[in-house]
Amino acid sequence: MNLFRSRVSTSVVSRMAGELGSSASVPTTSSSSSSWAKTRSLWPSILRWIPTSVDHIIAAEKRLLSLVKTSYVVEQVNIGSGPPGSKVRWFRSTSDEPRFINTATFQGKEDSPTLVMVHGYAASQGFFFRNFDALASRFKVIAIDQLGWGGSSRPDFTCKSTEETEAWFIDSFEEWRKAKNLSGFILLGHSFGGYVASKYALKHPEHVQHLILVGPAGFSSEAESKPEWLTKLRATWKGAVFNHLWESNFTPQKVVRGLGPWGPDLVNRYTTARFGAYSAGEVLNEEESKLLSDYVYHTLAAKASGELCLKYIFSFGAFARMPLLQSASEWKVPTTFIYGFEDWMNYQGAQEARQHMKVPCEIIRVPQGGHFVFIDNPTGFHSAMFYACRRYISPKPENERLPEGLTFA
Repeated sequence: MNLFRSRVSTSVVSRMAGELGSSASVPTTSSSSSSWAKTRSLWPSILRWIPTSVDHIIAAEKRLLSLVKTSYVVEQVNIGSGPPGSKVRWFRSTSDEPRFINTATFQGKEDSPTLVMVHGYAASQGFFFRNFDALASRFKVIAIDQLGWGGSSRPDFTCKSTEETEAWFIDSFEEWRKAKNLSGFILLGHSFGGYVASKYALKHPEHVQHLILVGPAGFSSEAESKPEWLTKLRATWKGAVFNHLWESNFTPQKVVRGLGPWGPDLVNRYTTARFGAYSAGEVLNEEESKLLSDYVYHTLAAKASGELCLKYIFSFGAFARMPLLQSASEWKVPTTFIYGFEDWMNYQGAQEARQHMKVPCEIIRVPQGGHFVFIDNPTGFHSAMFYACRRYISPKPENERLPEGLTFA
């Protein structure tokens, strides 16, 4: 979500990718996107205006995850199907084809706790590529692409309200959980994924053992925050233009698609800068940067679906229309917040929420990390994760002290 607030007065293009924040068995592409894939595969990439396809996404994911040493399996989990006009909100489209959630499972040690990881806006599960090996040493790690993102099905987005849009993500995730027969898992969500994970835990607390929110979005509304920068921006012609684009659901992905064959270069420039010269911590090496840029491009340029949630969940400036702070007193799951020191998401929202929570809550800050703290400082992030989950990893934790370098907020 940082693309929609950080330097919001600059061009949409410069902010397009803020959430971009072993062997594998990769099955056939999901049937909900198969017709699109077949149509696009008739032409070589070089002849396409948008040089991507579902097959490209899966291939780019496989190349990126080749950096991971832990054995893993990728599967597309069927979450059911529904006829046109179905009351099941994420099926309500002109298609009755099945829906799938792209799922990568990294097998940890036997009897390890299960950790489910949910990515943020304009991202996909591959963004955690720097974390899978370390986390798999203590957990059975399962990372998903939310419905409408990455290698998951991309059905037509038909939601017309905040409530329907939340149901798109929450209910499809619950169908995925049923299909995987999971319960008692640790649920991690980053940024917008933190918003979804929180809303899911509020609705289905019986399945979540512990909630970990990494730089979560959506804790406060514009009215609650009263940001001076946004008030000033709204008074300018640029602010009026940006607000109009926002309410028109103009997404950064539309810019990438509109640039056609020049899209990959734009994404590469952004990724190289964000995780290179402008990184708050450990920069990507050349191979990591190349593979991540390729992966990011294909996930952004693919058919618009889940990305269209934006204006229904957030108002201009990335403030929640139905903020989590209003539900803090209803929290039923122990929660750990993790923020990078340089995260543009304000940890003070978590501090305010903690005052209303009736469950255990810790807020941990990691040095040398921005909004993508798990990429910027993977070592610090892993230390925070192991500390947050210490009682699930071991019934008798060796050290109750916060690891050196990390701080409580």
